[in-house]
Amino acid sequence: MKLFDLSGRVALVVGGGRGLGRASALGLASAGATVAVASRTDTETEAVVRDLGNGATAHRIDVRSVADIRRTVDEVLETHGQIDILVNSAGTNIQQSVLDVTEQAWDQVMDTNLKGSFFCAQAVARHMLARGSGKIINIASTFASLGFYGRAVYAASKGGMMQFTRVMALEWADKGINVNAIGPTAVRTQMNAKLFADEAYRNKVLSRIPAGRWCEPEDVVGAVVFLASPSSDMVNGHLLLVDGGWSAI
Repeated sequence: MKLFDLSGRVALVVGGGRGLGRASALGLASAGATVAVASRTDTETEAVVRDLGNGATAHRIDVRSVADIRRTVDEVLETHGQIDILVNSAGTNIQQSVLDVTEQAWDQVMDTNLKGSFFCAQAVARHMLARGSGKIINIASTFASLGFYGRAVYAASKGGMMQFTRVMALEWADKGINVNAIGPTAVRTQMNAKLFADEAYRNKVLSRIPAGRWCEPEDVVGAVVFLASPSSDMVNGHLLLVDGGWSAI
């Protein structure tokens, strides 16, 4: 058995147009998977698909809409015939101290990070359960288990993601489905560009990472391929931290 070979597998990467999703899509394709890339921005999605080749397809999705999630999953199934791997990477982050959190910000973050990823997993799992196999990988955060200033809503959304990851793993483990999460530390992505432009933020965060450097999107690829591959068949309900040692402090 080739432990990290994904040849013949179809992966759906939600939020695959940029950042961690894009890196995950490229990594899965390099391991042999055919990748369906879904995001809200057509230009980004289509650019990733051009880089991927190998039968990759582009799909538009708004994860805040359950109806749109189900439509997109059906579209991918109609195109590829199966979904063996789901990567939930769509996400957003609004920085506010607890007393400044608005209802609008709460709803935007929760609808994207928590509701969206839950219902993507639910929709794909119906197909996986019928086939008796599948890998679901939820991109959470180090803040799924740790707190940080200004992250009340974001941390709550990622903590919730980790909790439904555990429940899904419990309910589906004996049915051939593995459900796990990845917890990256501060990653230099387009979404975090404004944060990284702030020297005080950079210094505060970097002081907490024993590895002494930022996380780049490519740092997460190995964890994604591992959790998507046969090498992780006995890993279920786990949060795999990619945080340079932050959580060890």
